[in-house]
Amino acid sequence: MFKNTQAFSGFSVDDIAKAKEFYGQTLGLEVSEANGMLTLHIAGGAKIIVYPKPNHTPASFTILNFPVPQVEASVAALKSRGVRFEQYDYPQLKTDSDGIFRGGGPVIAWFKDPAGNVLSVIAQAV
Repeated sequence: MFKNTQAFSGFSVDDIAKAKEFYGQTLGLEVSEANGMLTLHIAGGAKIIVYPKPNHTPASFTILNFPVPQVEASVAALKSRGVRFEQYDYPQLKTDSDGIFRGGGPVIAWFKDPAGNVLSVIAQAV
């Protein structure tokens, strides 16, 4: 039924202007705006809709993963742009001082957008 549709994902934020600046300037994505919503244009022609929601509650899970060749370099670059990385200290999930998880599975580091939604940079599969 949906085999040939161009599906897309979306998530909410509490401030479109802050989201536009973060996704466009801080993360360097192509961002367009129409009808009070943002569209994030990502590699491969995919699009993600970002919409305002007055009673927005941040997602408690990772809403968007950015595969990168080197997580360490991406973390350093994002930190230089003011991004703060999450620190976790659980038995099965411990991050290092840079916020990078290296405990099995792909190397990954989580951070939040201005609305509190969780994003990540994750080691690109070879």
